[in-house]
Amino acid sequence: MPPPPSEKPFDHLPLVLTGSGNSRPRKRAVIDPNPITEGNKANRSRHASSLRTSTLAVVERWSKSQAERLAAGLPSLEPGIPLLLRIDTAADLDVLRRQFSFEIVSEHDDGFVIVVSKDLDLRLIQQKLDDFEHEVFGSGSIAQIHELVNDESQEERLRRILTDQLLSEWPTIADDAEYVVDVSIACTGDWQIRNRPKRDPRWKPETWARKENEWSNDRLVAYERWDELKDTRLDDVETMLAPYNVQVLSNWDNSDSKSVQLPDSFTLRIRTSGKGLRDFVLNYAYVWEVTEPDEIETPQQVARDLADLSAGLTFKVPPTDAPVVCVIDSGIQESHLYLEPAIRDAESKCFLDGASPADVTDYVKPSGHGTRVAGVVLYGEDVPKSGVVELDCWIQNARVLDAHCKMPLTMLPAAVIRDVISHFNCGKTPTRIFNHSINSTVASRTRHMSSWAAEIDQLCHDRDILVLQSVGNIRHSNPAPNPGVAEQLAAGKSYPDYLSEPASRIANPSQSLQALTVGSVAYDTVSVGGWQSLAQQDGEPSAFSRSGHGIWDTIKPEVVEYGGDYMIDGSTPPSVTYPAACASAYPILIGSTLHGEPAVTQDDVGTSYSAPKVARIAARLATVMPTNSCLLYRALIIQSARWPAWAEPLPMNEQINVLRRLGYGIPDMSRATENTQYRATFTTSNDQVLGTKQCHVFQIPIPSELRTPGGEYDIRIDVTLSYSATPRRTRRTARGYLAVWLDWIASQRGESAGAFLNRAVATEDDPDGDRNGELPWTLHPMTQHGLSGVRRNRGTVQKDWAIVKSNALPDDLSIAVRGHQGWSHDPDETATYAIAVTFEIVGQEIPIYEALRTAVLDLKSIVEVESEAELELDVDS
Repeated sequence: MPPPPSEKPFDHLPLVLTGSGNSRPRKRAVIDPNPITEGNKANRSRHASSLRTSTLAVVERWSKSQAERLAAGLPSLEPGIPLLLRIDTAADLDVLRRQFSFEIVSEHDDGFVIVVSKDLDLRLIQQKLDDFEHEVFGSGSIAQIHELVNDESQEERLRRILTDQLLSEWPTIADDAEYVVDVSIACTGDWQIRNRPKRDPRWKPETWARKENEWSNDRLVAYERWDELKDTRLDDVETMLAPYNVQVLSNWDNSDSKSVQLPDSFTLRIRTSGKGLRDFVLNYAYVWEVTEPDEIETPQQVARDLADLSAGLTFKVPPTDAPVVCVIDSGIQESHLYLEPAIRDAESKCFLDGASPADVTDYVKPSGHGTRVAGVVLYGEDVPKSGVVELDCWIQNARVLDAHCKMPLTMLPAAVIRDVISHFNCGKTPTRIFNHSINSTVASRTRHMSSWAAEIDQLCHDRDILVLQSVGNIRHSNPAPNPGVAEQLAAGKSYPDYLSEPASRIANPSQSLQALTVGSVAYDTVSVGGWQSLAQQDGEPSAFSRSGHGIWDTIKPEVVEYGGDYMIDGSTPPSVTYPAACASAYPILIGSTLHGEPAVTQDDVGTSYSAPKVARIAARLATVMPTNSCLLYRALIIQSARWPAWAEPLPMNEQINVLRRLGYGIPDMSRATENTQYRATFTTSNDQVLGTKQCHVFQIPIPSELRTPGGEYDIRIDVTLSYSATPRRTRRTARGYLAVWLDWIASQRGESAGAFLNRAVATEDDPDGDRNGELPWTLHPMTQHGLSGVRRNRGTVQKDWAIVKSNALPDDLSIAVRGHQGWSHDPDETATYAIAVTFEIVGQEIPIYEALRTAVLDLKSIVEVESEAELELDVDS
C-alpha cells in the first residue's frame, strides 16, 4: 500500500535508524616510535641525569622566589610548582596525572605542556627518575618526558601564557603602570573519574549492585571536588591580588559570580598595576593564559544627505507564536517605522555597565548599528516602500555596545554573552536564535579557544540555542600589525590573495565551534566615476570579509551572505573606501533616524549585515519546524549552502581557497526549509545522543527508477552533521577541546549493511582500505583524499557533497555517525547531534521526491514492525 500523501507538499523526510553498535578496536596501525623517546630508553642514565639536574634547579629557584614573597609580606599561595615539560607528542597526557600526580594546566604545540606539582620538592618524579635509571618496572613513561625546561626567567612559560603583545612589553613593564587583562585559571585537579567497572559473570547481583553504587558515588565526589576547587581558586586569586588593590571587573547581576566558568578553567578581567601583574603571572602556578581585552570592532559609517521616506505602508505584527530573534548589539531605535511593529519592547534590556537597564536606544552615529542589523533580520534584501507588510518574526533588543559601538573595558565579553543569553533564554518560550554581529578588531588567536568563543560553545550545548556570528571585517585602512586593505595592496598583495594572510584570519569570537559563522560576498562588479569594486563577479569574497580556516583548521566561515564590497580608485597605491556613488554595491539597510538620517539607507558594508540574513533563514526554519532543535536548524542552513557557479569548475588547489573564504557557500531559504519534486532532504526528527565508542547507522533506500541503466543524470548528494558537546579550554586540539567528538562515514557501492556496520564500529579508519566503491566526496575525512589538506571532521559541523551519475547510484546509502573519546573519561558524557542528507537532480530531468519518499516510508514501516516484534519477544522471554 502506498504511503499517505504528505500533509505539506515536499516536507523534509525522515532518516531511518537501521542499526547501532559499540566501537571495537581495529588492529592498531603501527606507529613509528619517537626517536627521542627511544634514545632516552637506550641511554637511561644520561636522560635521568638531565631531568634530575633541571628538577633540582627548578625546585631551588621556586623555593627561593616563594621565600622572598613571604619575606615581603605577600600572602602565601596554594601549594604548587609550575613545570614546563616537552613530551612525546604520541604520549597520553593522562599518564602525567596517573604516574606523577601532576595537574594538567594547559597543552601547547610541539609537545609542550604546563603542569603543576603540589609536591614542592618533586620527590615523586625524582624517585621515578631513580627507578627509570635502574630499569624498574613501571618507570618507562619517564622516556616520554623529553625535557623539563630549566628556564630561570620563566621566558618559555611566559611565551605560552602571554599574548605576543604582552610578551614584548614584559621586560619593560613599570611597577605603577595600569593594565586591564583577562586572566584564565586552570582547575582540573589531579584526579579523574575512574573507569566504570565491568561486570564479572561470577559476581552475585548484590556484588554488582554494590560496585556500581561505589563507582557512582566516586563519580559524584569527583564532580563535587571540581566545583570546590573552582571556588577555592577564585578566592585564592583575589587573596593573592589584594595587596595590589586589584579590581575585578565584571557586569554580572549576581555579585557573587565574578567569573566565567567552564569545566576546566575560569576567566577574570582585572585592572591591576604592572607590579601586581608580574607577581601574579610569575608566582601563581595555575594561571595558563593572560590576554589583553578584545577591542570591539567599530562599523564603517559615512554620513548621507537626509531623505524623506515616502511610503504608504501598513504593517501587520508577527503572529503571537512567531519565532523570536535576539539582536545583541548597540541597541535599536525601537520606534522606527519599519521596526516598531516587531519589537518586543517590554523585554528589551541594556547590559552596559553604569547604564540604566531601560536605556536600550541605538545612539551610534550616523544611522545606528543594531538598528540596521535588526532591519536585516526582518527584511533581508527586500525593504518595501509601499503596501501591506506582513512581519514573520519578533525582535528582542539586547544592548551591549555604547554610543561609539564599543564595549567598555569593565565588561568581559564572555560574561556579557552569558548574561544576555541567560536573560532571554528562559521562561515558557525561551529565545533560541541570537544574532551577534560583534567582533574583535584583530585576527583570532590560534593557540587555545578564547573565553568568549568557549562561552558561546558552552551556552549552545547547554541551552540548545543558535548564535549567528559575523566573521569580522578588515578595515579599509589600518596600520600594521593589523593592516587594512589599503596597506595590503600597497605592500604588493593583491585581492583576493591577501585574504589568506594571517592578519586577515577570522576575528574573535567567530572561531567558536558552535556558532554559525558568517562571512560576506559581493553583489557583483561595480565601476562608477573612477571607482571600481575589488570583486569582479557576483559571489566573490567581499574585500573586507575575514577568512579561515578557523582554530585547529576547522572550516570557518561556514557560510557567506551578501554584505557589499570596498572600492578602489586608479591611484598608485589605490585608495580604498566605499563612496556614496557606488551604492549599488552595498546592502539596503534600515537606518536609525535619531540623528536626522534617512530611514532606509545604502551607505554601509560589512559582515555585520551578512550574519542577520542567515538569522532570517533560522527564523523561517523555526516557523516551519518549531519543535526541532537548533542543531538541526544549523545543519539545514549549511546543507542549503552552495558555492557560486564560478567556483564549482575551479581546480582543486583553487577550491581550497574558496573553502577558506566562502566556507560551504551561500545558503538558500527555500532549499533549507522545503523540497521540490527535484530535491529531497532527509533529517533526524529529534536530536540524537551518542557516547564514546557508540555508533548509529541510518539508511536511505534508493528506488530502482532512479538507478535505471539508461539514465545518466547528475545527482548531487549532500550530508551535514551538526553536533555539540561540553568544551574544555585548556586543550590545544578540536578533539581534546570536546568531551566527546563525532564524525560520520558513508557506505560504499556494493557494500552490504553488515559489512558497513562492521567498518563503522572500528575505532580507527583504515587508510589502506578498499575505496573503489566510494562516492566521490569533495572534502573527505582523510587529508589524502578530496581537497588536499582539508578534513571534513575537524569541527562540530561536518558537511560533504558528491555528484554521482544516477545509473551509478547504490541500492541504498547508509550513513554512520560515530562517537569518540575527547577530554572526558566519564562514560555517561555524550554528544548531541542532528544530521541531514539531501538528494538533488542537478539538471531537473526527472522528478525524484515522491519515489524517495515512498521508499523511505516503506523502510520506516518495516523497521517499526521489526522493532515491535523484538519487543514482544523480549517481553515473552
